[in-house]
Amino acid sequence: MATRKPAPPAYVCTECGWTTAKWVGRCGECQQWGTVQEQAAQTGILRRVGPVAPTADRAARPITQITTQDAPRRSSGVGEFDRVLGGGIVPGAAILLSGEPGVGKSTLLLEVAAQAARGGRRVLYASAEESPGQVRLHAERTGALHDELYLASETDLATILGHIDEVKPQLVIVDSVQTVSSSLIDGAAGQPSQVREVAATLIRIAKDRDLPIIIVGHVTKDGQVAGPRVLEHLVDVVCHFEGDRQTSLRFVRALKNRFGPTDEVGCFEMTGDGIAEVPDPSGLFLSQGATEPGTCVAISLEGRRALPVEVQALTVPSNAPNPRRIVHGVDSSRVAMVLAILEKRAGIATGSLDVYVSTVGGVRFTEPAADLAIAIAVAGSIQQISVPRTVAAVGELSLAGEIRPVTQAAQRRSEAARLGYEQVVDDRSKTLRAALSDVRARNTSRRADRDIPPF
Repeated sequence: MATRKPAPPAYVCTECGWTTAKWVGRCGECQQWGTVQEQAAQTGILRRVGPVAPTADRAARPITQITTQDAPRRSSGVGEFDRVLGGGIVPGAAILLSGEPGVGKSTLLLEVAAQAARGGRRVLYASAEESPGQVRLHAERTGALHDELYLASETDLATILGHIDEVKPQLVIVDSVQTVSSSLIDGAAGQPSQVREVAATLIRIAKDRDLPIIIVGHVTKDGQVAGPRVLEHLVDVVCHFEGDRQTSLRFVRALKNRFGPTDEVGCFEMTGDGIAEVPDPSGLFLSQGATEPGTCVAISLEGRRALPVEVQALTVPSNAPNPRRIVHGVDSSRVAMVLAILEKRAGIATGSLDVYVSTVGGVRFTEPAADLAIAIAVAGSIQQISVPRTVAAVGELSLAGEIRPVTQAAQRRSEAARLGYEQVVDDRSKTLRAALSDVRARNTSRRADRDIPPF
């Protein structure tokens, strides 16, 4: 009797899921070194699947007969998180939340779980990374304790599904998908096949039971969601939690949203008692003292939210052959371009000066709309001209010294007017030289009105 030959071994990349018939040192898809490993042969029973008659509620219908009512949403209890999701959590939605280690993903989700429990919904928090005692201590510190918040520390998928059947929650949080494994799939937790199986099973449970599930995902050193790319295709919403750990400000951005816009941003502040919403973060990015030369306020656009951001510049003489260019919160290449435009088109020499440019509050302002504010701040520092608090600047600079319009200019101007800015210097000034003249004229009139001696 002929024996059945075993299937040849297959090799799979642990980063992107690329497969090959033989081992190679470098992945042919993501070009990472040392990530290709041998994959064990799949086990299980293969069944032949035949046609299944659809039920009446799942029968195909003409698209014109489909109702256009939005899926009912329920608030998570955290307003900024609801803003990013498009108004609330949709029943049956699978939400993937990613972020760097230590940025505060667990703190945010514990707050979401506690607020949902206070709203009368039963929540199951499945932590595969921390013990129940550790999560309890974390919840005590942040005030996230409630009787309707159930906690399970499990790494086995089948056990988590058992907890869902027993607890019957209305919201499930799994932290994280890379640390949960299924016994039906060979390999350790975190491998592409395991991540794919765990995510697909959780999403199937969410759809069958109209049970919203929030899944935490790790990120790679490049900031991408770890695991196979199919993970982001399977879920309904992909949110990224970001922020500089040196500052308390955090942002939640929607990278994908089947139920709402993808240009919304939620603002949070990490405090000693947990995480707090920041509905109006305008004051975080502005200095509170008197106006000084070398400062200018710009109107940044975070998603659909316009925020005033103060750009500060400091220039000092330098004897070094290569003066310093130190930036924080802005794009260094754009700062170098703005300095060249100032020298060539506005006649302001910067070649012998050390230039330091930074934003207030640790916010990153890297869009081209910051060009004009950077130029005004640097020119003000050199010429000792202070920009009044009632003036803001928005505009992109071309190499010819022209001020180009930016996206959502009308929204930026309306937000500036709402916050009390009387003048917005933008592309209506046409050129950088004209914009600097407008700022000098306004500064001169302000000194005359207040009888302030000139510099």
